[in-house]
Amino acid sequence: MARYTGAVCRLCRREGMKLYLKGDRCYSDKCAFATKQYAPGQHGQSRKKVSEYGIQLREKQKVRRIYGIAEKQFRIYFEKAERKQGVTGENLLRLLELRLDSVVYRLGMASSRIDARQLVRHGHFTVDGKKVNIPSYQVKPGQVITVKEGSRKSPKFEEIAAAIAHRNAPQWLEVDKENLVGKVVALPGREDIDLPINEQLIVELYSR
Repeated sequence: MARYTGAVCRLCRREGMKLYLKGDRCYSDKCAFATKQYAPGQHGQSRKKVSEYGIQLREKQKVRRIYGIAEKQFRIYFEKAERKQGVTGENLLRLLELRLDSVVYRLGMASSRIDARQLVRHGHFTVDGKKVNIPSYQVKPGQVITVKEGSRKSPKFEEIAAAIAHRNAPQWLEVDKENLVGKVVALPGREDIDLPINEQLIVELYSR
């Protein structure tokens, strides 16, 4: 599946907001969005009138970029959300939050979702004791995510162990920071997803 591999700071500039795709760097003075708060390209600073469709499209693109998901896969998530009971937009965000790479990021075991995806792909985590290297794996309430024993002594995870002490997990997760173990204790509610997203715009876009 094709995935964007260019400069991620351009994505933040295109959406007109920080998407925190580079982790800790996004909080520093080195963040490109801090000095260039306009869209990339020759006409990035020109003012354009945006249609209703354009607003809906930008919201969808923003969410795709936050979670690092290709268009086809995002559409599949939306169709799953539609089939579930409840509010479609909230179902969509819940499915995205319960991806293994997103859960690892929310637990504080990675500085960004991009970092979390790479760590998962390299096989550093187990779910209920079984190795899982699929970033899109859907974690369920009650399941336990653990850093593999052989990975804990690596320089990368020694760095993570030092950083996780300063990171807070949302209420729907439990984390043992000392042993690098996390658990999903509940489904995330809409109030738990602290992202500037208007999911209703995405529902309206796909309902056209």
